[in-house]
Amino acid sequence: MNYLRLKNITKRFGSFLANDNISLSVASGTIHAILGENGAGKSTLMNIISGLYQPDAGQIYLQEQPIKITSPNEAIKLGIGMIHQHFMLVPQLTVTENIILGTEKTWRLNLQYKQQEIAALSQAYGLEIDPTAKVENLSVGAQQRVEILKVLYRRAKLLILDEPTAVLTPPEVKSLIVILRQLAAAGNTIIFISHKLEEVMNLCDSVTVLRQGKVVATTSTSAATPQQLATLMVGQEVGLQLNKSPRLPGEIILSVQNLQIADQRNIPAINNVSFELRAGEILGIAGVDGNGQRELADAIALLRTIKQGKIEFTHNHFLVGYIPEDRQTMGLVLQFSIAQNLILKAFKYLPFCRRFLLQQEAIANRAQAAMQEFDIRANGIDIKVSQLSGGNQQKVVLARELAQTPALIIAMQPTRGLDVGATAAVHSRILTERDRGAAILYISTELEEVMTMSDRIAVIYRGEFVAILDAQTATVEEIGLLMAGGQIGNKIPNLFGV
Repeated sequence: MNYLRLKNITKRFGSFLANDNISLSVASGTIHAILGENGAGKSTLMNIISGLYQPDAGQIYLQEQPIKITSPNEAIKLGIGMIHQHFMLVPQLTVTENIILGTEKTWRLNLQYKQQEIAALSQAYGLEIDPTAKVENLSVGAQQRVEILKVLYRRAKLLILDEPTAVLTPPEVKSLIVILRQLAAAGNTIIFISHKLEEVMNLCDSVTVLRQGKVVATTSTSAATPQQLATLMVGQEVGLQLNKSPRLPGEIILSVQNLQIADQRNIPAINNVSFELRAGEILGIAGVDGNGQRELADAIALLRTIKQGKIEFTHNHFLVGYIPEDRQTMGLVLQFSIAQNLILKAFKYLPFCRRFLLQQEAIANRAQAAMQEFDIRANGIDIKVSQLSGGNQQKVVLARELAQTPALIIAMQPTRGLDVGATAAVHSRILTERDRGAAILYISTELEEVMTMSDRIAVIYRGEFVAILDAQTATVEEIGLLMAGGQIGNKIPNLFGV
């Protein structure tokens, strides 16, 4: 029996057709994947099911009964819960306060009891977290766990997960997969949106592929291959393998010596980190999220004060390209246009400014060239970046940060939430920058990605580099062990490996 059925769902935003006559069915007790490029209409469709948007045409059926979902609150009453890719949390509130927000209708709130209840729930699902912690002090991975717990707390029977593993470590992903399978076995129905094809193949029972707002295929995962799904998503063959040229390191671009950094609570986040980064190489940083990666990246980008140690550049530090962890809060001004975002670091200089006046023609020319070079898909340069898909937003950040051919590039989670096509484009561009001689610090919680992209891999654990390994000889097992604080036999890790 179908738990959810969509018939001819259509949604427009002005002249843009986001969902074009979409029909699909999700069987009860199954895990159904929705695949598609950024901008294919996945998030719009899920926002319709969860009550954030209303369709312009079409009908939604829940257990074969026609329903109208007028708001997120109505969706929750119907047992539909959505975990968004970009978190819907109040940073100033605690974990418990975020989870129970909107569920309690009494003046007498026993917060201590609720904290105990949340702690028990988190332990039961293997999503342990401090219920008293403020969300603003949590790592991205921990915030993801709060979002998952919010839905579970509301006892949803249909769970919609939008890129739920984008910020989780391999052990956390395995734990989540176990949880989702248990939920499905208990009768829950799950819609799973992910760009990780192997994840979809391993977890999901069936998959629907969207392209340009339309359904192009629905199949069981047992009858498909990752390559077939990638081709359906993009509409042409996509190379899933990277072609990386041999490493040819040059002069030292960045030298970090005995670095110590504290976080916002003045707790040590980076302790005694030292390394060198040369032109024409990628140093990947592998580690569980929240082990000091963000603080290290911010410090090297000169956005955070260091307590002790030295950061030395052999080139002008103003020519550092920084791709931040969160494109929406740190990488872009969402209410600015594409053209405006592309000159954020250069608007005071020629050719964009002359005698304190912005030169609109030069700004427009820059934007048009960047949109073509980086394949930024939008109806024009004056479109607000808030209206772009995640992949296109990331391309705007890349285009701006690489515009001045920086000697040093800091790439922090550069493919988070991107589809296979956009991920391949980002990887290709970063490798091109490496080949022209840029020194690249590549930080990601995706271990497989770090191993594929890097020439050397630094493993970070509790704010310290516990090893720097050759990416060609390192194994998933030994890096995973180091990430968890273990040791590789009796071998002493090489902290300055070249």
